[in-house]
Amino acid sequence: MTITRFAPSPTGYIHVGNLRTALMNWLIARKAGGTFILRIDDTDPVRSKEEYVDGLKQDLEWLGLHWDRVERQSERLDRYHEAAGKLREMDRFYEAFESPTELDLKRKKQLNMGRPPVYDRAALALDDAEKDRLRAERGPGVWRFKLRQERIEWPDGILGDISIDAASVSDPVLIRGDGQVLYTLASVVDDTEMGVTDIVRGSDHVTNTATQIQIIEALGGHAPNFAHHSLLTGPQGESLSKRLGTLSLRDLREQGIQPAALLSLMARLGSADPIELRTDMETLLGGFDITRFGSAPTKFDVQDLFPLTAHYLQGLDYAEVKARIAALGVPDDLATQFWAVTRGNITTLADLDAWWIMFRDGAEPVIEEGDAEFIAEAMTLLPEGPLDEGSWASWTTAVKEATGRRGKALFMPLRKALTGQAHGPEMAQVLPLLQVIRARG
Repeated sequence: MTITRFAPSPTGYIHVGNLRTALMNWLIARKAGGTFILRIDDTDPVRSKEEYVDGLKQDLEWLGLHWDRVERQSERLDRYHEAAGKLREMDRFYEAFESPTELDLKRKKQLNMGRPPVYDRAALALDDAEKDRLRAERGPGVWRFKLRQERIEWPDGILGDISIDAASVSDPVLIRGDGQVLYTLASVVDDTEMGVTDIVRGSDHVTNTATQIQIIEALGGHAPNFAHHSLLTGPQGESLSKRLGTLSLRDLREQGIQPAALLSLMARLGSADPIELRTDMETLLGGFDITRFGSAPTKFDVQDLFPLTAHYLQGLDYAEVKARIAALGVPDDLATQFWAVTRGNITTLADLDAWWIMFRDGAEPVIEEGDAEFIAEAMTLLPEGPLDEGSWASWTTAVKEATGRRGKALFMPLRKALTGQAHGPEMAQVLPLLQVIRARG
């Protein structure tokens, strides 16, 4: 059975970068009829907040990315310490005591000598007495996994065949001096014990994957299928790392972005497939293929979400927006007509507010210089009695005959005078609704 997971740290809200990882793993599991695990990486008791756990669940539910079960790493600490014990017994785990400053000096020295800035394993030369002295002086050290200095290889689902020389990588720290178990160890233990078969994550994890493969093998497990998606950049290729905090899913939701728009974009962004609106999960799943994604940095422009949102909203039936329109105060007997008139001229549902205000309260007329007399004369020709969708054509025909104006010079001044805007719904629809609402005013 295919088993995937999404393992966010509850130290903030989910942003578009997190979503890309979550969605790809969800799609792989659902397409194979497998299991999707939501695994909360909350081993950091200081930074992990329950409000963020609740928030990420709400965001996933808003998108329709439902999970099969939830796991919390804070409830599995005994499993990680048991694994650490096994690594010690195998002589693959050792305590190191260098301070951050000392490590930085070592890295700079190696770089100056033209060598890769890899931890020099000086801690392996310490005898028991020296370790006791350092513990007394500095407190407990960090625990590093001792890599076998050989090539680590795997067939990556996106990047192709990967080969990394373990000698060019520092022995990873798996447990901090304060006893906190780090992601690298916790993730390996969880993936192994939970039977995770496929893992998609960002390309910034490639080196981390190499070290994890060795840890998995040391603990007697089998490496899952790995795929590393490209990292997102801004529309001009700029780094998104500093902006991701403003691209959280809840911020996008507040801007009126619809789930279908976000999923449609993120499920194909960076792939060889076209980005087009997909309004249901089956369609989203149908064409998804992880091998269709490229390795080059992928440009993300939040503005691309708005046309997709508009396309989605404009295809909705009245019943699906009834509550939103009722909240505006649109009379029940006019609500269907109001939606029919405005639906083609909104990008988000928030745009309905301005249209209702215009119909209800009237707009400040926009009358260009030289059009005042024309507008005044046109208003005297407005048909009396109830107006219908044919009234605009008959009125403008009469105005054209009376004034000689044609085309844009005829229609645009009238639109601006009635709605205060140069663009909007078809005036043939606007005119009768405007009359009815103003009459009730």
